Amino acid sequence: MATKITPLARRTTRVRKALAKRGNLRPRLSVFRSSKNIYAQVIDDSKGVTVASASTMEEGFKSAKKTGADMAAASQIGKLVAERALKAGIKDVVFDRGGYIFHGRVKALAEAAREGGLNF
Repeated sequence: MATKITPLARRTTRVRKALAKRGNLRPRLSVFRSSKNIYAQVIDDSKGVTVASASTMEEGFKSAKKTGADMAAASQIGKLVAERALKAGIKDVVFDRGGYIFHGRVKALAEAAREGGLNF
């Protein structure tokens, strides 16, 4: 019996294909958002390693008892992942929205990463 592919998985695959075509072997800034948290990773697909990452599950957010489900938290994560990527020597990336609409928390994270010094 064939398995059903969710619409989110279908969109994610479509976005990744487009990024692979025009990515020019740049690392990708991948975003995952859940109902309570947001996660960002800079992934080097040619080597298959994560270069930098940040999420609202880290101790800095957990101890401050902040919620990870708002745009303020997303912008803080965007700045943090940009800072960590620059420290690792990555300046140019492609933005992988991961099947989510470029709106709200995803957009806030992207704009904060741009302000933090990443180019995409």
